[in-house]
Amino acid sequence: MTTAEEYEHQLQTLLIQIRSCSLCQKDLPLPAKPILQASSHAKILIAGQAPGVKTHHKGIPFDDASGERLRNWLNISREQFYDPKLFAIIPMGFCFPGSIERNGKKQGDKPPRPECAATWHSQLLALMPNIELIIVLGQYAIDYHLSPLSTDELVDEKRQYLTHLANKQKLAKLTDAKALDAKILKRPKLTVTQTIAHWQDYWPNIIALPHPSPRNNLWLKQHPEFEVHILPMLKTRIHQLLNFK
Repeated sequence: MTTAEEYEHQLQTLLIQIRSCSLCQKDLPLPAKPILQASSHAKILIAGQAPGVKTHHKGIPFDDASGERLRNWLNISREQFYDPKLFAIIPMGFCFPGSIERNGKKQGDKPPRPECAATWHSQLLALMPNIELIIVLGQYAIDYHLSPLSTDELVDEKRQYLTHLANKQKLAKLTDAKALDAKILKRPKLTVTQTIAHWQDYWPNIIALPHPSPRNNLWLKQHPEFEVHILPMLKTRIHQLLNFK
């Protein structure tokens, strides 16, 4: 049986490999700089999209207006947020993917590079047996963690995945986990609004949130129930998991 110390040693070794990764360097506008936060002790996983250019230069995830809003949503301090023993921060892409430009103007960031999820995500999850809640931010993370399954085989695999989270057991075989990752990436898509509307389908193991970017101010204004009904319940669960007073 793997001990807590062995999980942490294996995870820290894996993080060294990830932080030196340059698999998709040829497709990046800047030098590869994987940014993530993880510990085998973490109980909550924040699954975001990919670092922006400011995060690339700072080297700290969510050290911006989006992060301030997210910490407010979760009712936690900056110190708590950046404690890897409490929160793992694992975006779908670990490096800044570049900007979308139309007519010479930047219009947001490109999608996260797919190499990160295909290469690293299942290995990371397998070494974090204490995760009890995954907070999914934005469309790309939803596509990976929560998109609906269209066949009986995948429904069984989704049930296995959720059971893994509920029982705090690592995935049986890493090869099986990688195969599941490949199938997950091909699932039909749910929109952010659809996923949040059906949050109870995944609660209390997983919850989807809109990305906390100021770009989503209009969405938040159009969906006041999110802040009125969902966030209070989420804050309570977080404080229960982390034994906050």
